[in-house]
Amino acid sequence: MSLSDVHAHLTHPRLRERLPEILARAQAAGVTAIISNGLNAADNRRVLELAREHPLIRPALGLYPVDAVLAEMRASGVDYPREETGPEPSAEQSVAFVREHIEQAIAVGEIGLDGYWVPEPLWARQEAVFCELVQLALAHDKPIIIHTRKREQRTLDLLLELGATRVNWHCFGGKLKLARRIAEHGHYFSIPANARRSESFTRMLQSLPREQLLFETDCPYLAPQPGQDSEPAHVALTASFAAELWQCEPAAVAEQNQRNFERLFAQPM
Repeated sequence: MSLSDVHAHLTHPRLRERLPEILARAQAAGVTAIISNGLNAADNRRVLELAREHPLIRPALGLYPVDAVLAEMRASGVDYPREETGPEPSAEQSVAFVREHIEQAIAVGEIGLDGYWVPEPLWARQEAVFCELVQLALAHDKPIIIHTRKREQRTLDLLLELGATRVNWHCFGGKLKLARRIAEHGHYFSIPANARRSESFTRMLQSLPREQLLFETDCPYLAPQPGQDSEPAHVALTASFAAELWQCEPAAVAEQNQRNFERLFAQPM
């Protein structure tokens, strides 16, 4: 079987020291492509370094929606907890890094809008940064990996306005009715490794077009079981669950996964 994890954070401190064994388990589970998504300029740089060291890893360069306005949040006294210590690159630095290195990336992501952590007075600024990155992806014919929280409809509106069609929605948290509308525009959805214990992700696997579904882990988050770190090998568990729901052989799920990956990202797994 050939499987892919289209949304991972292999630069995360909880995974960094165990990366060789994590990648070995992924390959043993049949994973042939892992997209590690960058969060800001510093993280994007680490993502590119990992991809140069490990052919299994494909780099996606992005700017996490909170990081897009983090300086403004700090200035206005909004408390935002970060697991990563160290410098906090500005939005301008992060966008410039994506622009400079975009040809090395399989996709632009993760990018999007966040209405959970980010206060409404900063939404316009967040949207401006998001639109700049979407336009950059379109200019270089790169697919987009979306993170959005509490602002799914506005994210869709902006993507349609800008003409973005090669889009994957990572860990979609909106209503299934909206997901179906998004799918009508040809966008993809990646289902995380906690799908078996999530009614929402189970329903997405059951009801969205199989031709527009991918697998992800968002590692180290959204593990199959509470209290553990997720890792790319876990996409095999999601694929097995999909085979149960679709009443087909696991090999058929893997074949569908490979076709979907290669169609969206325009490169072989």
